[in-house]
Amino acid sequence: MAELRDVGVPARPLDRLSRLIGAARVDELMRVAAQTRSGLDGARIWNISSTSIGGGVAEMLRDIVGYSIGSGIDVRWTVIEGDQRFFGITKRLHNRLHGTLGDGGALGHSEADHYRSLLQENALSLLHRIGEGDVVILHDPQTLGLAGPLAERGAHVVWRCHIGTERTNGYTEEAWRFLEPFLAPCRAYVFSHRGFVPPVLQATDVFIIAPSIDPCSAKNRPLNEARIQRLLVKVGLFDDHGDGATAGSVLGGAGPVRRDDRLVVQVSRWDRLKDMQGVLEGFVAMADGQAGLRLALVGPEVKSVSDDPEDAGVLDDCLAHWENLPHKLRSAIRIVGLPMNDVEVNALMVNAIQRQATVVVQKSLEEGFGLTVAEAMWKGRPVVASAVGGIVDQVAPGTGILLRDPCDLDTFGRVLADLLANPEQMTDMGRRARAHIRSNFLSDRHLFDFARLISAVTRPSQRA
Repeated sequence: MAELRDVGVPARPLDRLSRLIGAARVDELMRVAAQTRSGLDGARIWNISSTSIGGGVAEMLRDIVGYSIGSGIDVRWTVIEGDQRFFGITKRLHNRLHGTLGDGGALGHSEADHYRSLLQENALSLLHRIGEGDVVILHDPQTLGLAGPLAERGAHVVWRCHIGTERTNGYTEEAWRFLEPFLAPCRAYVFSHRGFVPPVLQATDVFIIAPSIDPCSAKNRPLNEARIQRLLVKVGLFDDHGDGATAGSVLGGAGPVRRDDRLVVQVSRWDRLKDMQGVLEGFVAMADGQAGLRLALVGPEVKSVSDDPEDAGVLDDCLAHWENLPHKLRSAIRIVGLPMNDVEVNALMVNAIQRQATVVVQKSLEEGFGLTVAEAMWKGRPVVASAVGGIVDQVAPGTGILLRDPCDLDTFGRVLADLLANPEQMTDMGRRARAHIRSNFLSDRHLFDFARLISAVTRPSQRA
């Protein structure tokens, strides 16, 4: 049997949100939590994912599971085991669900057999733990193949797909053909964005639930200036004038960023769809000759995210492009790998980097949601992001700038330059952005949606 790994998440009391969202919103949340506990009648809620670190799914689960436990609901989080071939297949699915070819490998009978066989091994490890009437939420394509065995066990199975594209092409159709045999046992389906729902699921129980950020987490809580400076020294972006010991790895770039530099930042995984290299190229085209302007491309240390076999190649391509730049431009760019061995420290580093940023970029070619957009907006930072997927749902008029064509590097560079030249616009945009996130994308709204989902899949009329 596969060796599953349980993720321990500390309880997060709901009332710690009161200062930021108000007592009335928290009181309503507590009322709904009590109603959900009663409806579960002793049943547990399980979240099954493919990794516990790196990326928005793990980030979101840490928050939602923590607050659910803090409200007295028995919620668990378990990570499946997979081999190199399995994660190669699921990365292929990831790319094709976004409408891109990826590595060009097959998604045929052999791949489906391996996918099914490995998840059956994981199911054997789960079946003796999950009881009849429990709710199991399977996250993304890596776990969908568990639906059949768990539904046969008597669990209420929900599949939550965090990725997708509004485009339909041969690649998306191939991915959905691969996944379709595993969909039927699910009681409900959750997507982050309405445009991601495929035709095969249009007539089923589909919920649209956007992710959220926890304003009290290490990633998003306030940091004073001295703490920000210390963390950026630890990252390796700032010089401590001491022994130079850092926890982060500055993989590209020489010399520190100065505290008064204008800093453009993108924080994301090393995934081709995040288009870190495109950010680099667009920045280079607009930054040549501008003093005090810097770019930081920030991602996790490679191979620290277990379900992504392509991260090292993407990083290598960015570094190769950076190395071919003239010295003056190389010195304006930092490529940074953050350690993932301590989730809290990693989150604090990202928090500090985003707060130091003059502008935060998320120039994804496709994007499921893009939590880094909401994180930056909550910190009052102006955002330049692609008008793709869930990013469109986050950036309302006046709260950021959306790029209609993320591949148009000339427009990206021009928009970035115009924004950097207008400090008043940046300040006003950041203020509006924070208010928008407060109203729409904090943990309480997500928890209300979560409670609605649990109520729908456990109501007595659906148990027969």
